[in-house]
Amino acid sequence: MADGRDLIYFDDTEAYVSGERTRRLDDPRPLPPRFEPRVDADGVEQPPAGPEMRLDPLTGDWIPMASHRMNRTFLPAADACPLCPARPADSGTDYSDGEVPDTDYDVVVFENRFPALMQLPGVGLEDGWDVDGEELWQARPAAGRCEVVCFSSDHTGSFAGLTPRRVRTIIEAWADRTTELSALPGIEQVFCFENRGKEIGVTLPHPHGQIYAFPFVTPRTQAMLRQAAAHRERTGGHLLRDVLDAERRAGTRVVLETEHWTAYVPAAARWPVEVHLAPNRDVLDLPGLTEAEREDLAMAYLELLRRLDRFFVEPEEVGGAPIPLPYIAGWHQAVVGEGRELGRLHLQVISVLRAPGKLKYLAGVESGMASWISDTTPERIAARLQEVAL
Repeated sequence: MADGRDLIYFDDTEAYVSGERTRRLDDPRPLPPRFEPRVDADGVEQPPAGPEMRLDPLTGDWIPMASHRMNRTFLPAADACPLCPARPADSGTDYSDGEVPDTDYDVVVFENRFPALMQLPGVGLEDGWDVDGEELWQARPAAGRCEVVCFSSDHTGSFAGLTPRRVRTIIEAWADRTTELSALPGIEQVFCFENRGKEIGVTLPHPHGQIYAFPFVTPRTQAMLRQAAAHRERTGGHLLRDVLDAERRAGTRVVLETEHWTAYVPAAARWPVEVHLAPNRDVLDLPGLTEAEREDLAMAYLELLRRLDRFFVEPEEVGGAPIPLPYIAGWHQAVVGEGRELGRLHLQVISVLRAPGKLKYLAGVESGMASWISDTTPERIAARLQEVAL
């Protein structure tokens, strides 16, 4: 890209798959370079500035701080969406601030223009410092990477409306980027996810997801690894494998089964709508899936999302139409380093919508104490997902 960021096309249209045609690869925008050296008060050149992260001494959590994200694009008009393809030359406009230079694409991945995590040349995690000179407050460069995955060039589409062929292409993109990002220096965890709906806080409605390559293991994953290690020491088993087996034996909360995948509402679900999708075979991460598992996933994931879009309906007096579900869908993968053997691939889909027009807010107990109160039961969630199967 014009400022040095990477952009990668993933195609399933035959002319591009065969190599007969090639996507546009040059970026005509006059963007400033991302990495500009700084000069301090003494006239000494310093490495470029980037986001930092600070260690919370009370919890041990790393907190990335990226103030430049305050200026990122927020709910632009459809004709100004930076994720849409470039406008054709004959449209009367030969310049666009869109991120994709071609006039069409299947799936495209590029580095986020407003990243929370970014690796800078010549700067590593070892280049840490103490905030205000106090050893208690440790800080480091937030030396990770953030990428955007555009699922379709159609601004008005959704993941659930994609074809299985397109979803298969997205799975390839996720797997490819997981492999590449895991190999970067200092990366400890790769997280592929999608935020959908204004209720979630989405600022760009164009169908897209993101991939974060973290320079630390996230708090939720740390907690899961602690539980998995304790379970192995106590029973000799693999916690995530044993959870899947127990859900399949009970059957009560299983909502979808295919040859290679099982979807279930976890027995201790926290959210008003929550479902997990896991491979039947033990797999560490997305790159570890076989061809057959990837093909089956494309079908199973679409079926699951389409059911979720039928979970809630408008009241009969206003038409009784299904409500597109706002959700967060995230892939939990094994970490890159220590504890990798305790991981197991699974997708978690959650929603803050608890009823038509009503959201679950993370208020006093959840936000203040991280102690969750469920407004429903996992069995009720599962029963509804079973009921809306076609």
